[in-house]
Amino acid sequence: MTQPTALIVDDEPDICELLEITLLRMGIDAHSVFNLASAHELLAEQKFDLCLSDMRLPDGNGIDLVRHINQTYPQLPVAMITAHGNMDSAIEALKAGAFDFVSKPVDLEVLRKLVQQAIRVSKPPVHKKQVEKDRAQSHSPMLGNSQVMVRIAKLIEKLSRSQAPVYISGESGTGKELAARMIHDQGPRSEEPFIAVNCGAIPQELMESELFGHKKGSFTGAIQDHKGLFQSANGGTLFLDEIADLPLHMQVKLLRSIQEKMVRPVGGQMEIPVDVRIISATHKDLAKLVESGDFRQDLFYRINVIELPLPPLRERTDDIPLLAQHFLTRFARHGGNKKAKLTAQAIKKLKSYPFPGNIRELENILERSITLLDSDKLEANDLLLPSHNSNSDSTEKSQKLNEKMEQVERQAIIKALEETRWNRTAAAKKLGMSLRSLRYRLEKLGIE
Repeated sequence: MTQPTALIVDDEPDICELLEITLLRMGIDAHSVFNLASAHELLAEQKFDLCLSDMRLPDGNGIDLVRHINQTYPQLPVAMITAHGNMDSAIEALKAGAFDFVSKPVDLEVLRKLVQQAIRVSKPPVHKKQVEKDRAQSHSPMLGNSQVMVRIAKLIEKLSRSQAPVYISGESGTGKELAARMIHDQGPRSEEPFIAVNCGAIPQELMESELFGHKKGSFTGAIQDHKGLFQSANGGTLFLDEIADLPLHMQVKLLRSIQEKMVRPVGGQMEIPVDVRIISATHKDLAKLVESGDFRQDLFYRINVIELPLPPLRERTDDIPLLAQHFLTRFARHGGNKKAKLTAQAIKKLKSYPFPGNIRELENILERSITLLDSDKLEANDLLLPSHNSNSDSTEKSQKLNEKMEQVERQAIIKALEETRWNRTAAAKKLGMSLRSLRYRLEKLGIE
């Protein structure tokens, strides 16, 4: 196995020497140059696995180097060395395509983690391509051959090679969590935790404790230390769904934790360093919430380094047959009709429906239709489609109804599990369903 090589671009000899020694101790051969011109020459002469560049160089800006590397050597991760506290420059570098950044004075432990992740990006394990393919195929909302989904797949692949915060926008039911999971799965943090949290589902009085943890005795009911979601996701990815639902006082605390990469548990005296990649999402218009003062502009600026917009299903109707077949196959695996097939007329009917609830609604419609099906053919008349019109209020009401039904179902299942002390067999019996069906519902609703 060949030794990894790194290119260091910095006009301070002391910094170059420090980085060279650190990398050498990690088994990485390092070459230092002091300006952009020399960097361009060396990049053209030999292959590197990592580039570390200062932001300000004698003959130009390090961000220009980031853009050059992204265009000419797209497989080479480049990390920026920024002045302490200069978040604007760091965000600009991430937007330009930098893998990550480290601030001066360089924290060697932070640098080592960054380098390890970058090397994993440049030299993924031999088996990883097949693993990524299998994972990608298992996430139904990301299936599709339409032009828009081909672009989304390419963007997800590109985002997985970066550590930049990602903001996923799109209507409810478009697969925002699954897109976040794909970014995680295909990136250097794939072996570390992926923690997803719905910010709108946490009671406000518990939100700080859930995100940052708490110390024993810090409030009534705190009978032991509790590790927050940031610490649980340490080394991996924290997905903050429905981030627009965070109250303003929590937005301030979240911004500080993201910028400082530190958290302070409720009742704690010391801040704890955390290394997480932040991916956030909401179906609301964050830009409008910033204008109205309901969402902090500085937090929006920090989490929205790169936006991944997911299209509604009505804008990718060519993908409906593929998605529908995926769901039918999954239902069959969980004890449904193993031979059920959609007829051409049924597919045509599905394509003409606007799906206000998007892919989640498609799944629910097919599941209900299959349950009542007596034959192997799912005809157009067998599809239990809600009546619809072009009225946007009707669309929004239908969407909210789907969300409400899912919420009621989730609460009923959790209640049954709690009453049976999380004995799944007993809970299934209490709910009047098979254990297999309960397992499927738990997976679908994300209940662990």
